[in-house]
Amino acid sequence: MRYNQLGRTGLFVSELCLGTMTFGGGAGMWQQIGDVQQADADRLLGRALDAGINFIDTADVYSQGVSEQITGQALKNLKVARDKVVVATKVFNAMGDSPNQRGASRYHIMNGVKASLARMQLDHIDLYQIHGFDPVTPVEETVRALDTLVQQGYVRYVGVSNWAAWQIVKALGIAEREGLARFESLQAYYTIAGRDLERELAPMLASERVGLMVWSPLAGGLLSGKYGRDRDGEAGSRRTTFDFPPVNRERAYDCIDAMRTIADAKGVSVAQIALAWLLHQRVVSTVIVGAKKVEQLDDNIAATEVKLTATELATLDDVSRLPAEYPGWMIARQGDPRRDQLAQSRQGDTGAAR
Repeated sequence: MRYNQLGRTGLFVSELCLGTMTFGGGAGMWQQIGDVQQADADRLLGRALDAGINFIDTADVYSQGVSEQITGQALKNLKVARDKVVVATKVFNAMGDSPNQRGASRYHIMNGVKASLARMQLDHIDLYQIHGFDPVTPVEETVRALDTLVQQGYVRYVGVSNWAAWQIVKALGIAEREGLARFESLQAYYTIAGRDLERELAPMLASERVGLMVWSPLAGGLLSGKYGRDRDGEAGSRRTTFDFPPVNRERAYDCIDAMRTIADAKGVSVAQIALAWLLHQRVVSTVIVGAKKVEQLDDNIAATEVKLTATELATLDDVSRLPAEYPGWMIARQGDPRRDQLAQSRQGDTGAAR
């Protein structure tokens, strides 16, 4: 298990992060996503820790708070030292019927963090993330509220999830101008079958040194190997009951076909190839893996041992590459001569003093 620096912080997190969205169950989509209860959650967390995973991600909205409760109790049941794990949670989605029990307002954030701490039985949260973009609350209000939590010691670092590149950069600019805690991470959807993040977000993350936490790395199970043009998965499986996130099926099937060939040659699962591809992407800090069974978690953990060759990466890139889109193709067209000029300059540099 490798440990990567999260953004530009001094915090190091495991390349795999245990996601707890399957914890709790309940009604509606939470039952479809997962119904892992305390005993099984303890086993999953214990297995993750044994494998070297030191990063756990949850959210207040998962099973309406039950996931946080189970996660915190699992840490207590396993007697996990607080400084051995990095705990992340999120705030934004509706946690009640009141109009102020949702969003990214100071009101909701300040109430939300205390509720999350109580549910998890913790005195601080290592990474507190805004779970979605609030079109009503001014970005400055959100950034200032999060900075207050950092100053008060309730939160160590702050991050964001499911924001656009321009929204994140706006928040970073406000934080820098006002001397406030800045977003150190983005939690976003990214898979070999869904590379949209590479258009605007990935270049921004690299430029601003913001870490990337990948959610749904198997596209809601679509890239698990159970699906393909000739197979629909098991009845009652995640994708057959909760078809999310949206995926271009034809592109996904092309990717699955290519991954299955590589997986068969290596004697590993298709899911491991999908995860390994993500782990080979420089912009990725950690990949969030969720599981209902220890066997699923073990398969995901094994992906950290899969090494893809340059040829295999090129094959996967060819089959999954995004179609050209403006302004990306124009930026590349106009920028290539300058990049070539820089490359030639470096080739001619003999190292002599200038």
